[in-house]
Amino acid sequence: IYVQCLEVSWQQPFSLAVLVATPLCYEVNSSCSRTLHSFGIQLAIYMSCAMGMLLTVLGNLMVVIAVSHFNTLHTPTNFLLLSLALADLLLGIMVLPFSTIRSVESCWYFGDDFCRLHTFLDTVFCLTSIFHLCFISIDRHYAICDPLLYPTKFTIRMACVYIVIGWGVPMIYTFVLLYTNAIEEGLGHFLQDMPCVGRCQLLFNKLWGWLNFPVFFFPCLIMITLYVKIFIVANRQARQISNMNKSAGCGLHLGASKRERKAAKTLDTMVDCLLNFITPPVLFDVFIWFAYFNSACNPLIYVFSYRWFRKAVKLILTRSIFDSGTSTVDLYQE
Repeated sequence: IYVQCLEVSWQQPFSLAVLVATPLCYEVNSSCSRTLHSFGIQLAIYMSCAMGMLLTVLGNLMVVIAVSHFNTLHTPTNFLLLSLALADLLLGIMVLPFSTIRSVESCWYFGDDFCRLHTFLDTVFCLTSIFHLCFISIDRHYAICDPLLYPTKFTIRMACVYIVIGWGVPMIYTFVLLYTNAIEEGLGHFLQDMPCVGRCQLLFNKLWGWLNFPVFFFPCLIMITLYVKIFIVANRQARQISNMNKSAGCGLHLGASKRERKAAKTLDTMVDCLLNFITPPVLFDVFIWFAYFNSACNPLIYVFSYRWFRKAVKLILTRSIFDSGTSTVDLYQE
């Protein structure tokens, strides 16, 4: 018996080593391999992702409550901020927990149907966020570069149109991409089958990249172009008017640079698709989570720099919003 076992071990040393050294997501032949991390690394990643999710949910929840509750904040610009915060809030609640498990465990344990739904929600919320960032840049462009006509150009009706487009286009586009046979029937010969069982990567190939690249790229390009123009106009006004306007120009530059970084991180993921995902999986996950955590930065970039928001947060945290009459408080009053 010992000799026979010894012969088997000498005859198949490589396969046994592979079986021992390569853990799988599922106990099937076509299963994807699972990346193992030490307990300390797993704990650190889970804690980092949990802090990011908490910041995303709480920050955007504050924006939603503040803009919804206080009447003085019911302006076209703030309605766009409310819709943006709602998209980022839903991303933090419905997408990030499952993305965390997928990133740490390197496997998808929730089935093919939920994989499709998760991909749908992920794409919709990210696209909606980018569309709203683009629309907010248009709003800021009118406010800074054409202030006299701004009240007539950007009304509550126009804000509602932007919100409908910002949600409707991503939903329709992603639904057609993931839940219809239009792609498979028209371009099926370009699609690559899933290489193994245990991954949630629908249509992750060159076709996916070419389809998504313009959808992400053009809003980002518009946003960057407008903020560059805003920065130039603000600097010109700062030189002509006063030091106070100069400070406002610096603030715009800071916001624009952060938005440009967000656009760059999104483009990193799109370019990786076009290159057949040659980026290592760990590095690709890092890019994805940078894009996710930008949803946590939106309240900081757009709202936390405003005094009225700090006053609103104080009223919310002290539960003063439950008192009668707080909805009519003038948050802009010194």
